[in-house]
Amino acid sequence: MTPTTTTPTTTKAHRSVTLPVVVGMHLLALAALVAVVLAGDGAGALTWATALTAYGLGLRHAFDPDHIAAIDNTTRRLVRTGRNPHGVGLWFSLGHSSVVVAASVLLAVGVVALVGMMDDDGSLLRRVTGVWGPLVASTFLIVLGAINVVLLRRALRAHRVVGDRTTAVTVGGPVSWVLRRFEWATDRPRRMYGVGLLFGLGFDTATSIGLLATTTAVTLDQQSWVAAVPLALLFASGMSLLDSAQGSVARRIYSGTAAAPAGRTRVRYDVLVTGMSALAAFGIATVTLVQTLAENWGPAAALPGASANLDPYGFVLTALLVAVWCVGMLVLRRQSRGETSQDVAAA
Repeated sequence: MTPTTTTPTTTKAHRSVTLPVVVGMHLLALAALVAVVLAGDGAGALTWATALTAYGLGLRHAFDPDHIAAIDNTTRRLVRTGRNPHGVGLWFSLGHSSVVVAASVLLAVGVVALVGMMDDDGSLLRRVTGVWGPLVASTFLIVLGAINVVLLRRALRAHRVVGDRTTAVTVGGPVSWVLRRFEWATDRPRRMYGVGLLFGLGFDTATSIGLLATTTAVTLDQQSWVAAVPLALLFASGMSLLDSAQGSVARRIYSGTAAAPAGRTRVRYDVLVTGMSALAAFGIATVTLVQTLAENWGPAAALPGASANLDPYGFVLTALLVAVWCVGMLVLRRQSRGETSQDVAAA
């Protein structure tokens, strides 16, 4: 078993990508909205109100528990394995948003039949996305949570062997072989685009697209579907803003933890944060799978979690992560200052 040395790859180029892209998306959405309002016939106020609704819906969508768990677990894994973690939240949101924007473009060019399929619970589109999205999201969260647990376990074992130096170790065994086959999807931040795209094909995003399309039709008295495009861009802008912010905060916290002095405090902090992140991923994935099964098989409705509402848990999970991050960083900084003071006194 050979230890794998980790060398963080942080470059100025990667640091400068997220903010310009997010700002550019907002400017593009605003410009498209202004163009639609100027071209409209007396529907300006309603269009602006609908635009605010679309933007707020994007902000809210970023707090979905599966978004938070996916971004947090991926960022943590990249930091722990010494890979570049910049842009995880941005790429995930871009992939997720692509579905919304593509549907709005279809509406704009005249594929109005898409609205009926999204509004009809019995349509093939709703049936497929109602199973596909939760299945993909749950599988991803379960495997990613397992990868983080395995990495933590190997790091703890390495810590016991070499003392103060905690090293990421290449894992072995049949389970680890399966996990490594999955790692291609998350070994670079830009590959989170594909993950976000698969997440976006789910029931929740189809519902969001349906809302955007319906409100657009009402706003313009069904005269045009062109306004669906700026609404979708606003939805994507709001989601990318908060997804990117979460990824950025997680990257800074986990990178700061990795640079902290090794010792029991850091190990305990790693165990706490990784355990909480992994449990969140497993819990969200399990409840999602149970609810999907209950929707398609009546007897499964009696299973625990079948009727649970996961919406509030996105905010709860965010609050817990922020609280643990802050407390952990304060403790680690106090430990670092204490060790520095001891070194100065000894000198």
